[in-house]
Amino acid sequence: MKAKRLHIDFTWNGSSFASYEGFKGFIDLNYPELSEFIEEWFGEMGIIHMKTSGSTGKPKLIGLKRAHMINSAQTTASFFNLSSGSRVLLCLPLGYIAGRMMLVRAMVLGWQLDVVTPGSKPEFSNQVQYDFAAMVPLQLHNSLDSIEHIKTLIVGGGLVPNSLLEKIKKLPSRIFATYGMTETITHIAVSPLNLAAGAKESELVYQALPNVSFSVDDRSCLVIDADHVSDEVIITNDVVALHSETSFTWLARYDHVINSGGLKFFPELIEKKLDTLLKESFFISGLSDEVLGERIVMFVEGQKNDALIDRIKRHQKKYPEKLSKKEIPRDIYFLKSFQRTETDKIDRSTTVKLYLGAN
Repeated sequence: MKAKRLHIDFTWNGSSFASYEGFKGFIDLNYPELSEFIEEWFGEMGIIHMKTSGSTGKPKLIGLKRAHMINSAQTTASFFNLSSGSRVLLCLPLGYIAGRMMLVRAMVLGWQLDVVTPGSKPEFSNQVQYDFAAMVPLQLHNSLDSIEHIKTLIVGGGLVPNSLLEKIKKLPSRIFATYGMTETITHIAVSPLNLAAGAKESELVYQALPNVSFSVDDRSCLVIDADHVSDEVIITNDVVALHSETSFTWLARYDHVINSGGLKFFPELIEKKLDTLLKESFFISGLSDEVLGERIVMFVEGQKNDALIDRIKRHQKKYPEKLSKKEIPRDIYFLKSFQRTETDKIDRSTTVKLYLGAN
């Protein structure tokens, strides 16, 4: 990419820009939080500093190559068959990689970008047919009455609950779950979520995008080889079931795995089995136990509900093939509010530490 050059077809909320200077002035005036990013993007060094999401620790700055970000943008466009002039919705925060990569794709590929406030229910025009958009699960849940106006939607930033999967199953839009992180410059694998996207399996099987291959280390954690977006092999803390060099099923975070009575339990899988039983936010964790090593417990954000454990037990008896007795939480703790990361994900470890410190 030549310095100081914008794609001729790129627009931001209908505005086009004849020069870098004009675009930079627009950003400085309306989106000053992007000024440094834009300067780096069009700078001579070709290195862009991005902040990680903080999902697994404190957010940190890492340097990404502009060439790798361009490769990522082109891979996305090719995979989803998006050309210059595509009308695209940006409703994610511009402070993190997912939102900024939508902007990068638009600048590099010549997309017509509609930027709206990144709230839990994005407000976008029903008079426009969008070719592409990205959302988190909560935004998708709150936008079900408008999703038909988006041809292809990618969903990241958290697991999609079973209850939501059922609601999107027959929608005409193609909806995909994505797997990725700041270090991989957003998604490097996708899984279809509804019939229009080609979903067939009951569990999410992620398929690698072109030029990406997978393996696992001795912890069964995913190892990513994607030299078009990273000079180094990326070793993750994501425990997976590897199906092939290009496909896997995500199981849990390695640092979340519960060792109880000599068995390993994956909190995220248990959560998915229970998500239809609760409207409140919740998560499964392990607490120290003298007999078991760790015992499975549940933290719920909301008012105390003494009947919840009985409801879970009845659910287990009704669907023993889905939820085993050993997966039933031994204790349930109700908290007024959870700790959350800057990207509004539940900060499990901090929430548990604060609870233990208060008791």
